[in-house]
Amino acid sequence: MIYTMKNRILTGWTWMRALYLIIGVVMVVQSIIDRQWLFVLFGAYVASMGIFAFGCASGSCFGGHCEVGDERKS
Repeated sequence: MIYTMKNRILTGWTWMRALYLIIGVVMVVQSIIDRQWLFVLFGAYVASMGIFAFGCASGSCFGGHCEVGDERKS
């Protein structure tokens, strides 16, 4: 499990994932400066989405296993 988590953190970086990390860190820092402690949690969640590639930061799903085929009938 550690090997998988290490690979997940170190590989597969996209500009969107980096953006989530940057936005999350900015939210945490700004929340600490303004002493808005609840928003530290939101910022940490957004940053963790970037670090661990889950949620929207992973491109809908990690590994690309969510391909949806064309379900229209001809």
